[in-house]
Amino acid sequence: MGMLAAVSRFVGKTFALWVLAFSGLAYVEPGVFLPLVPQIVWLLGVVMFGMGLTLSPADFAEVARHPREVAIGVAAQYTIMPLVAYGLTRLVPMPPEVAAGVILVGCCPGGTASNVMTYLAKGDVALSVTLTTVSTLIAPFVTPGLVWVLASQYLPVDAASMLMSIVKVILVPLALGALVKSLMPRAGAVLQAGMPVASAAMVVVIIAAVVAANQTKLAQGGLLIVAVVAAHNILGMLVGYGASHAAGMTFAQKKTISIEVGMQNSGLGAALAQAHFSPLAAAPSAVFSVMQNVMGAVFTSYWRRRFG
Repeated sequence: MGMLAAVSRFVGKTFALWVLAFSGLAYVEPGVFLPLVPQIVWLLGVVMFGMGLTLSPADFAEVARHPREVAIGVAAQYTIMPLVAYGLTRLVPMPPEVAAGVILVGCCPGGTASNVMTYLAKGDVALSVTLTTVSTLIAPFVTPGLVWVLASQYLPVDAASMLMSIVKVILVPLALGALVKSLMPRAGAVLQAGMPVASAAMVVVIIAAVVAANQTKLAQGGLLIVAVVAAHNILGMLVGYGASHAAGMTFAQKKTISIEVGMQNSGLGAALAQAHFSPLAAAPSAVFSVMQNVMGAVFTSYWRRRFG
């Protein structure tokens, strides 16, 4: 178990490098990863099952202890990133598929990588975990509605179908993971120890599959997607920090909200885009996965060096 924990920590700290490496491989040799494209939803299910194994009553007790901070964090998650995404699609000319993909990833819940970044930034880890959990649990009801409102002008959006997809790839695996942990605690503990590595591997494969599916289009317009996604990610973190500062939160909480707002569940974005829009619409989620880990590390490093 100790060795597995050490491997998990190593993978967590080097996750962005793994995403970059496999994305590069998928770009050069797309044929290796193309067979995995139809399996994206199942791969994401493994990630969410792993998150379910980590759920505990303490996560929900945090809501009762800090309802104001949790409410502000969740509200920021589902307003700042969707609106920044929409604004960018209006300001920057881009294909409809890319615009819909940018909005979709902006409307997704927070990603579990934010918990690691919050820990490294010396933020409020308990608040981070709670925000990720709450935003994920309400995603089936919030994400489809936001996408329908903001992205319908670019591509047709079937909000009901998207809701069912999110239930299948988020709520069902989450519930199964929590059930295993509750009914079979020993087996759950063993699985939980290995899931960080397995989850990271699944996300890396998802992103690589999306890159492979869009290799030609990325070669033509990849710089545009990178620029828009970078602006989306950075603005999200900055505005998230500003919103929490205006709300009078502590420095640890401000760092947490900034990271939570800026780091999305890009694997979910890629899976939904692939299922409901087009492979090109999944490209922003793939690029976002790389960008958010790089920028998260930059912000974390700045905070640690500037404030200790």
